[in-house]
Amino acid sequence: MSNRLIRGLALNALGMALTHRLRPELLVHHSDRGSQVEFNWSSQHLDDEVLRCRNGNGEGRSRRANCWDNAVVESFFATLKTELIHQADYPSPAEARAAIFEFIEVFYNRQPRHSTLGYQTPAGFERMARAA
Repeated sequence: MSNRLIRGLALNALGMALTHRLRPELLVHHSDRGSQVEFNWSSQHLDDEVLRCRNGNGEGRSRRANCWDNAVVESFFATLKTELIHQADYPSPAEARAAIFEFIEVFYNRQPRHSTLGYQTPAGFERMARAA
């Protein structure tokens, strides 16, 4: 998290996903058209063998004003805002970060089942992938 929208933040998040996910070759990167990601990901920062950019239009990013290209992440952020962000005032960025971390790691990834994962939790889905 940052108090500014910067390219390095997006690259750091992507790097974490590539480093910590069970099978990085199966990751799918969805990007909106924000300026912090408006550059050629694959030629400057990514190995095309490791990361697939998918959105249905072959460009590696979502189409302008088309939330369906990014439906899963849009749903996640709607849930995060509705169930956490809009329910509290955070006195500091550190407290906001802690609350968001807890929401994602303790609740979202381990309790509700997600239809896009065959009605499994994200943690359960990853455990099954690890076992396979």
